[in-house]
This record gives sequence, C-alpha cells and structure tokens, in this order.
Amino acid sequence: MDPEVFADRYWARRPLLTRAQDTGGSFADLLDLSAVDELLSRRGLRTPFLRIAKDGTVVDAKRFTTSGGAGAEIGDQVSSDAVLRLFADGSTVVLQGLHRLWPPLIEFADQLAADLGHPTQVNAYVTPPSSRGFSPHYDVHDVFVLQVAGEKHWTIHEPVLRDPLRTQPWNDRADEVAAAADREPVVDAVLRPGDALYLPRGYLHSATALGEISAHLTIGVHSVTRWSAAESALDLLRTLAAEDERLRTSLPLGLDLSRPDSVRDEVATVIAGLQDWLGRVDPTDVADRLRAGTWAQVRPEPVAPLAQSAAAAALGPGTVLRLRRRLRCSLRDAPDGRLTLLAGRRSLSFPASVRDALAALLDAGELKVGDLPGLEPGDRLTLARRLVTEAIATVPDPGPA
Repeated sequence: MDPEVFADRYWARRPLLTRAQDTGGSFADLLDLSAVDELLSRRGLRTPFLRIAKDGTVVDAKRFTTSGGAGAEIGDQVSSDAVLRLFADGSTVVLQGLHRLWPPLIEFADQLAADLGHPTQVNAYVTPPSSRGFSPHYDVHDVFVLQVAGEKHWTIHEPVLRDPLRTQPWNDRADEVAAAADREPVVDAVLRPGDALYLPRGYLHSATALGEISAHLTIGVHSVTRWSAAESALDLLRTLAAEDERLRTSLPLGLDLSRPDSVRDEVATVIAGLQDWLGRVDPTDVADRLRAGTWAQVRPEPVAPLAQSAAAAALGPGTVLRLRRRLRCSLRDAPDGRLTLLAGRRSLSFPASVRDALAALLDAGELKVGDLPGLEPGDRLTLARRLVTEAIATVPDPGPA
C-alpha cells in the first residue's frame, strides 16, 4: 500500500488486515522460534525483558527467574527450565524491548521510527497451542502485529475510549471493556505467518493460538499527539509563570481549605494570572519542547565505541564521514554568537566558523574530511574528530580497533 493511502485512510482511524501475499510472505528475517529459544536460554535475559501470562493473569517473576550461578549471582535472570515448565502448562511468553536486544529488530524498529516520525518499541508474544495469554484489552499506543509462526485467532472490537492517553489504561475501564468485548467484532480473523494487522490505539483486542505454537511481533508506535503538545505548553507555562510575583504570594494566615469558598477569590486570581501567561506562550517554543521530548525517545544507529575511537584517532583528509543514520539534527544560532547543533537528545555548542562545514554534512549525509567547506585543514580534522567522538558522524567500515 502506498504510504499516503495508509496515512489518509487508516492511520489513527481504523484497523487494517493485510495478508502474507501482500507483505512478502514471511517475517522470519526479524524473528523466528529458534531465535526465541536463543533469547530465552543463552542471552542472559533479565526482567523486565521477559513477562509471562496465563488466561489474562501475569505470572509472578519469581516463578521464572533465579541466579545465574558462579560469577553471575544477580537473582532476576531468566531460568530457561522454569520457562519451559510454564510454557508447557499453557502460559504465554512475552519478550519485551526487543528493539534493544535483537539486532534485526533494532535496525527494523529504529528505521520504522524514522519513517513514521513517531517512536517505536517491539515485543514478541509466544503462545502455546490452544491458549490465550491476555483477556480483551486496549493499548495506549498504535500497534502493528506481524505474525511470525503458527496461527492465532484475533478478535477486534470498537474502542470504549478513542485515542486513549498513557494515563488512561484499559484496566481503569475494565467493566466497559468486558461489555464491549461481547459485541459484534469489527475484525474476526486468523493470522498466519506473513500476515500483518494494524490497530489504532484504543481498539479492543484479544488473540488465541490455534493448533501449534504461535508467535507474533507487536510493534508499538508511541504516537506524538496534540496532548503531547499540550503537555509541552503546560511545562513551558509552569516555567514562565513562576517568574510572576503575584503567583508566588502566600495565601492568608488562618485559611481553611476544608471550605473551598474561603479561597475561591485567591484561586480565581491564580487562574486569571495563568490565562494571562498562557497568552504569552510562543507556539514555536512549545514545538521545540515537543521536538526535544520526541527526539529523546528515537534511537539512532548504534555505534561501535572501540572501532570509532580508533577511527577518530586515524582521521585524514580522505576519510569519509557519514552522518549517523537516523540521528535527527538541526542547526540553531545561539545567543552568545556560537552555533548550537541539536542532535537527538543532546545539544552541542560549536564556534560559528564551522557553520558551512556542519550544514554541508547535514545536507549531504556523507563527506570526506578534506571536503568540509569553509575551514583550514587543521580545523577540518579537529571538527571531524569531535563529530566522530561525539557520535554525530561515523567512519563507515573503520575496521577493528
């Protein structure tokens, strides 16, 4: 499907089921059952990267964690034999945060976040035959479900609360959710390997594995919302209004907060003051706070610390610098006449003399050190070395450290 069609017809609006013949037929390059076994048995997995549930109830982590033995005595490490017993008894295994653990999913989730403009996370749900891990519920983020192995019967119902926020979880509306789950579903389908399902946040869903082990990936999309902008505006308002002496004034002695009318006039003064300050809030400043919060959640390409450190020490005019992939960057003029580089969650200060060089690298994405414009040879090397050691740029294929 053309991304613009998806954006116009489905994004944050309604579910979409896509079959394997239209997705490419398999997601085994991202995860398969043997990879799940490796994660559970040989990767030193710890909680909360593993969660186990059965029939809607989360299993106490003490039932599947233990010490790792000599030299690894930390007590919250996953016990593969305990997981085996629970799984054989019908429990669902949930691998959480795979966008930080499993290399194919690290790359996939990071690139997807860059494409969507919204942060992502990845969990895997592995369910034994004829079992259900969770009762009907909704998520407070959009999800893409990618069926990896086996078959799973999905039932989707209309939301009881559209576009829920993170502060509005489904268990706060458990009775409404249970009642809505008894109504006619909007999607009632079996997902097979290669099938994909998109669900906007708020849609109720539950899934049951059929006659064999079933595994699917859930890619959670943490949507940047208007409420995110509202929170940024309120944060800025709190900062600005704190400078108002009227709002810092103590309330009268002897006040009785059990009688709301006794402080009504004081509260009215506060509200009027806040309304005045809200009118002074600059939308551009709010947007910048929204950017900072969102960029802090989006992970750029991982770097190899040892290899890149060695490469930084060996830079020359012919060395290629590549802007770190998926690192969001922007140049700003600083009040002190210097230049500020906003790079992901960080803010770095540079002399104004490197503006042309930084702008050229950000525009091209890749340049040789000797081609950085506007600088003397020694200054080019100094800038390049800082960009590499600050993980703004990388040296492609630097070789071993």
